[in-house]
Amino acid sequence: MFNWFAPKVFNQGYLPEEDGHQVFFMEAGSKDGKPVLVFHGGPGGASRLRHAEAFDRRKFRIVFFDQRGCGRSQPSGETAHNTTADLLHDAARLLDFLDIKEKVILLGGSWGATLALLFAEKYPERVKALLLSKIFLADEISAGWTDDVSGWFYPDVMDKLRRNMPENANLPEYYAEMVNSRNLSDQVKAASLYGNYERVLGQLVPAFEKKEVTQDDVNAARIFINYAAAGFIEEQINKVAEIRVKDEIK
Repeated sequence: MFNWFAPKVFNQGYLPEEDGHQVFFMEAGSKDGKPVLVFHGGPGGASRLRHAEAFDRRKFRIVFFDQRGCGRSQPSGETAHNTTADLLHDAARLLDFLDIKEKVILLGGSWGATLALLFAEKYPERVKALLLSKIFLADEISAGWTDDVSGWFYPDVMDKLRRNMPENANLPEYYAEMVNSRNLSDQVKAASLYGNYERVLGQLVPAFEKKEVTQDDVNAARIFINYAAAGFIEEQINKVAEIRVKDEIK
């Protein structure tokens, strides 16, 4: 049986603040190894050392970072200046900050695969290879599957999502308005309904038991729901601004 041991972290910290965001990063494995850049899933996820289990920690220098508003990056749950373009920019400046000039292997699953593909398209000169899993293209078909077709597998959960919103309302936009509300109970409700549904879709054997919704859960759900409402790869800033204006009017 193969026993995997987490690689030792030899460097961690924050990128210089930009747009009000402090992006957390860490390096594990071998300082002199071949560089690997890891994009975690989500949107709203966080880096985990287990994401690097495909690589021999003695031969690879594995670079992780928590995307804006995610994990240990600060401020947690912040959606302003938080778009796919911003995340790709952070990944590039992280390589510059760490003085990694060699071409890197990109690792990503689900939303991480989306970002890895986008990064390879934008910076082909910096990429040696891609190792992707659970590929999510974040296109109109993928988004439509999440908000409609996926309900065929979990009709009771989708029905609950629909029952808690006005008829014919746009699913992610409605819950984005809720999770961005100043009302804490609305934020928790959005996280426990739409945020939790996204978690269920990402598991082969999902756990449906109720659990207490923490502030971290709300922050993670806010990132995911805002990206979903904006179409993932579209510019999120204007969409989030519109949602906040609606909340102010209320």
